[in-house]
Amino acid sequence: MAVPISNVTRRQVYAPSGSGGAGPYAFTFEILANTDIAVYKDDALLTLTTHYTVSIASNGTGSVTITATGLALAPTSPTQYAIVGNRTIARATDFTTGGDFFANTINDELDQQTIFAQQNSEGLQRALSAPQTDPTTINMILPRASLRANKALGFDADGNPAIADTLGTNRGNWSTNTLFYVRDIVKDTTNNNIYQCLTLHTSVGAQPISTNADVAKWFLLVDAGTATSSAAAAASSASDSAASAILANDWATKTSGAVAGGEFSAKYHATAAASSASTATTQAGLASTAKTGAETAQTAAEAARDATLAAYDSFDDRYLGAKASNPTLDNDGNALLAGSLYYNTVVPEMRLYTGSAWVAAYVSGAAYLLTANNLSELTATASTVRTNLGLAIGTNVQAYDADLTTLGAGGASARTFLGLAIGTDVQAYDADTAKTDVAQSFTAAQRGTVSALTDGATITPDFALANNFSVTLGGSRTLANPTNLTVGQSGVIKVTQDGTGSRTLAYGSNWDFAGGTAPTLTTTANAVDILAYYVDGASNITTRFIGDRK
Repeated sequence: MAVPISNVTRRQVYAPSGSGGAGPYAFTFEILANTDIAVYKDDALLTLTTHYTVSIASNGTGSVTITATGLALAPTSPTQYAIVGNRTIARATDFTTGGDFFANTINDELDQQTIFAQQNSEGLQRALSAPQTDPTTINMILPRASLRANKALGFDADGNPAIADTLGTNRGNWSTNTLFYVRDIVKDTTNNNIYQCLTLHTSVGAQPISTNADVAKWFLLVDAGTATSSAAAAASSASDSAASAILANDWATKTSGAVAGGEFSAKYHATAAASSASTATTQAGLASTAKTGAETAQTAAEAARDATLAAYDSFDDRYLGAKASNPTLDNDGNALLAGSLYYNTVVPEMRLYTGSAWVAAYVSGAAYLLTANNLSELTATASTVRTNLGLAIGTNVQAYDADLTTLGAGGASARTFLGLAIGTDVQAYDADTAKTDVAQSFTAAQRGTVSALTDGATITPDFALANNFSVTLGGSRTLANPTNLTVGQSGVIKVTQDGTGSRTLAYGSNWDFAGGTAPTLTTTANAVDILAYYVDGASNITTRFIGDRK
């Protein structure tokens, strides 16, 4: 069906409402079919008919109602429902030379082309893009996939996209059944190796990570285990070589008698062994240095982890989350800190701890809504009333509370205490008060005020002021089209000639008379004519002329 397409965003987001969150949820952008929208429960795409139904009004707008199956779809407690335009982009109609060219066909094509443009515009509004004021030299094209894989997105000195490595978040010691994110850093406690996560995953199995089934999901940053083994092996080798050199030297040296050839050869080999021992000692020193570097990196990572945990604990001690009543301890079971916050889910409101009591953290601009719950609190003791209203004697109220108990007394006392006066601030209850949306049986006469029109060359009634009007003509005039026409309004206009008479009256285009002929006024001095009218359209006023009323 062809409908006017409004200039609106083709996307609306709602928090759950209605019966169990089922809605309905209205959308104000026009669609041509119930398949022209997509509905998301948080990030889950719902299925038409299975998870929701669509109702379309005559103007193309409508609403979405979530079915029982949709409500049961995980997650069970969504934070939002999103309704977005999702008409399939295609052109099904082809106009041929000399063929039919109907208005409804071209309207449908133009409607869907407008819908396509609005869908694309809505999507682009949520895309990452450079501002219009950026230089034309900026190149917003991302690096190729092979270069940006497992990298963070950054920008160079000119503002162009560039790849950047980031260290990641220190998650402490590796543990099984834990969700790890890309670039998380962990320590393998079996060998002190430091790893960086390459793939989002939930850990399984056991340490060491080098033999774990998920080893391919980790990148070895610090090989502390190998450094420690190398240092130990080098030290052992140095010790063995030194001992061999000493034995060979002792064997090759004699205090008496001739030195045989074999003994001289042993002396030579002892010297070589001593040289090997010196080299091994040097290598042991290098391995020890590598081990120290690994331990330093481990200490820095653990310090970063501890700082992060301390910052979170500090925040957790001050914002206590959502609760049904005022807490007496923080989330760690310790004494409350002045300035702590929590969200009361019953009132509901954000509350602040002053150091001795919980008070409302802010006052909304809307009037305070009295419910059955807080009305009962208002009739309690004075201190309870002040606490519930977020008032502190000596801070935002004067130290006088003797009359607080009057709130639990008669209506007059409570109204006086609250500064309310019947007829001024509140309306007195009246069982006979008329309602505009139900049939009424009036037992007394009903009448409307007669509004005097301003005489002039052009007389323009304002139909928002009254139903009945009067005017005395001081010359020949034009009764223009009224302002604020409302279909269904009716009344009369009393037209009086002045003492001179002979005044004529022309009419605006909205005034309709029997046979389409405008009446002629009675021109006798002081003569009275009556125009009875009924508004039956936005530009139609059916009018009956009653001449020369006497």
